[in-house]
Amino acid sequence: MGNPFDHDFLAVYRLIEESKKRVSNYSNAVLIDLYWNIGRYISDKATKEEWGKGVVNQLADFLRERTPGIAGFSSQNLWRMKQFYETYQEDEKLSAVLREIAWSKHLHIMSKTKTVEERTFYLALAAKEKYSVRELERQINSGLFERAMLSDKKLSTVLRELRPEVEGTLRDSYVLEFLDLPERYEEKDLRKAIVSNLRSFILEIGRDFTFVGEEYRVQVGNHDYFLDLLFFHRGLRCLVAFELKIDEFKPEYLGKMNFYLEALDRDVKKEHENPSVGVLLCANKDRDVVEYAMSRTLSPTMIAEYRTKLIGKQVLERKLHELLLLSEKK
Repeated sequence: MGNPFDHDFLAVYRLIEESKKRVSNYSNAVLIDLYWNIGRYISDKATKEEWGKGVVNQLADFLRERTPGIAGFSSQNLWRMKQFYETYQEDEKLSAVLREIAWSKHLHIMSKTKTVEERTFYLALAAKEKYSVRELERQINSGLFERAMLSDKKLSTVLRELRPEVEGTLRDSYVLEFLDLPERYEEKDLRKAIVSNLRSFILEIGRDFTFVGEEYRVQVGNHDYFLDLLFFHRGLRCLVAFELKIDEFKPEYLGKMNFYLEALDRDVKKEHENPSVGVLLCANKDRDVVEYAMSRTLSPTMIAEYRTKLIGKQVLERKLHELLLLSEKK
């Protein structure tokens, strides 16, 4: 007497065979579609016919016999496919993004995030930045979503109106725990540590940044001046100057940055490139001081702060929760 579930199991097997016909070696989009369809099938069966772990274990054994040499259909992974489908089934807008991300990254996002907003944030980020699993894990562990939600970007009027895309590119806080700096350090130590860990720094600030130089020299009149770090951003199509400060933001820092940006635009920027943008990366900042400093300036500069230690994700989650409660009371 055959297994009463053989007919159902064959239906899942046919999904796999149909996918194999579409490409000889599973492309990511086809594989995600396959996992989605299997997850939907198991979800429907679990709802309508009360499939449990026992039946799914039998399905895994069935598929193992029918698809020798093809991994990915263990009972644990089949349950994950069901979770995958049930997690995103009501959000059609995500369908295209889901196909851009490898299965291993999906598993990480599903296991490490708690809300729809957080999942959507990391899905979009992983698709845009092409993160590896390890890089994605680092961003989640550093609380990038919470930091982005807690950010209080103060852009000058000219930057907000002429370059609105900057707001979605430059953040107002960065975590640089990978620098492994001592308790006391100078600005040159910070700069050297960033250059020595450039790959990790670019991962934190964004993959579209290309490093141009350290202590980049600009000459004005008979004087030489040196920018701490100079990058080019492919998306913004402009030079981005980073000035590093190991103390709190001071309004006078803007004047120096404006001078550097003018020199870059006059003497370094190419004709087809957009005007240069600056980032003042300070150890900390007073939000009121930043607001006053940016309220009337025409400077295309972002004021950002950095941390040399990871802030606990639970601390960030608590701060975000408190912020949401305050906004609800207003």
